[in-house]
Amino acid sequence: MPPSTHSHGPDPDAPPPSHEALGRRRRAVWLMLLLLVPVGLATVIGLIVLWPDGEPTRAQQAAAIAQPPGTTFPDARVVSVEPFDCGIDPTVPAQTCANAVVEVLEGPGAGDFQQVELPPEVVAGGVEEGDTLVLTRDAGAEGGVAYGFFDYARDLPIIVLALVFAVVVGVVARARGLASLVGLAFAFFVLLQFVLPGLLAEENPTLVSLVGSAAIMFVVLYLAHGFSARTTTALVGTLFGLALVAVMGSFAVSAARLTGLTSEETVRLQGYDPTLDFSALVLAGIVVAGLGVLNDVTITQASAIWQLREVSPEITWRELYTRGMAVGRDHIASTVYTIVFAYAGAALPLLLTFELSPQPLWTTVTSSVLAEEVIRTLVGAIALVLAVPVTTATGAFFAKAADTQAGAATERRMTALRARFAR
Repeated sequence: MPPSTHSHGPDPDAPPPSHEALGRRRRAVWLMLLLLVPVGLATVIGLIVLWPDGEPTRAQQAAAIAQPPGTTFPDARVVSVEPFDCGIDPTVPAQTCANAVVEVLEGPGAGDFQQVELPPEVVAGGVEEGDTLVLTRDAGAEGGVAYGFFDYARDLPIIVLALVFAVVVGVVARARGLASLVGLAFAFFVLLQFVLPGLLAEENPTLVSLVGSAAIMFVVLYLAHGFSARTTTALVGTLFGLALVAVMGSFAVSAARLTGLTSEETVRLQGYDPTLDFSALVLAGIVVAGLGVLNDVTITQASAIWQLREVSPEITWRELYTRGMAVGRDHIASTVYTIVFAYAGAALPLLLTFELSPQPLWTTVTSSVLAEEVIRTLVGAIALVLAVPVTTATGAFFAKAADTQAGAATERRMTALRARFAR
C-alpha cells in the first residue's frame, strides 16, 4: 500500500534522531516560542477577560420564560400502541397517528402509566411495545400534569458508538490516540463553557471564537502530538490559518450581506434575543469549523519538513520548502474535496429542496441560505490552502535557523532564563 499523505507523525520504524538532530529541534522550538509565547499570553488574557460571568444572558432568560417552569424530560417504555387515521385532507395520502400507553421510568411520575399521542412521522418511523421514548412532563399544565412525546431515546446506540470509537482509537493509535481523546474533551469543555456562552453574551463573537479556537489548538496539538519542533511548527501554521479565516470571513460576510437568519434555529434565537449579531455568528461558525481541517493539514506539513531536514541535513531552505510543498500540494488536492463533500453531505436535504425549486440555478446558489454554506466552504478552503505554504515556509525557516550560531545562542539564553525562574 502506498504511503498516505495524511500521515501525522514520523515513521515509528525510522531510526531515532541523532544527538545533533535533537539539538537542532530544541533550538528551533526555542526560536518559535519567541513568536508563540506572546500569542499564548494574549490567548490566556482573552480567556480571563471574556470568560462568562455566569449570569443568565438575555437569550437564556427568554428561553427559560418560553418553556413552562418545572418541565422535565423523563424516559418512558411503550406498553401498547393503537394506530388511528389522522389525515385531514382526503386528496393527499392517508396519515396514521397512534395513541401509545407508556410507563414513566424516571422522575416524579416514575411508575405511572400515561397515554400520549404520536404524530404520523413517528409512527411511520416505527414504534413498538418495549421501545423507550423521551417525553415532556409539564407539571404546571391546566388540569394537572401533562405528558407529550418529545423524541426517541438514543442513549444506547450513542454510548455504544462512543465506546467503540474510544477503544478503536486507543488500540490503533495507543497513547497518542488516548491523548487526542483527552484533547477532544478539553475542546468540548472550551466550546460549552466559553465559546457558546460568550456568543450568547454581549461580547464580540469573532473575538470569542478566535480566543476559544486558539486555546483549543494550543492544548490539543501539544497533547496529541507532544511538545516538539514539528508540533510547534504546526501550531504556527494553524494560528495563521485561524487569523486568515477571521479576516477573510469578515470581509466575505460583509460583502455578501449574510444576515445569518437562514434556519429555524437562528430565527428562534432571534426571538429570544433580537440584539444578537447574527452576521458575526456566521463568521464565528466559519472560524470554529476550520479547526479540525487546519490541524490535519499543518501537522502533516510540519512532519514532512522535519523528516526531510533530518534525512538531508545539508539541504538548503529553498530545496526544503520546494520538497515540502510537493507533499503539501497532494494534501491540498485531497483535503479540498474533503471540505466540499463534508459540507455537501451536511446540507444534503437543503440541496434536495433546491433541486425541486423552480428558481434558476445561479439564483439558488446566491440565495441567503445556500450562499452562507458556499462562503463558509470557500473561506475555509482558501485559508486551508494558504496555511500549507505558510507552515512549510515556517518549518523550513526555523529548521535552518536552528543550525546557525544565533539559534544556538537563543537556546542558551532561554535555558539560562528558565534556570533563573526555577530559582
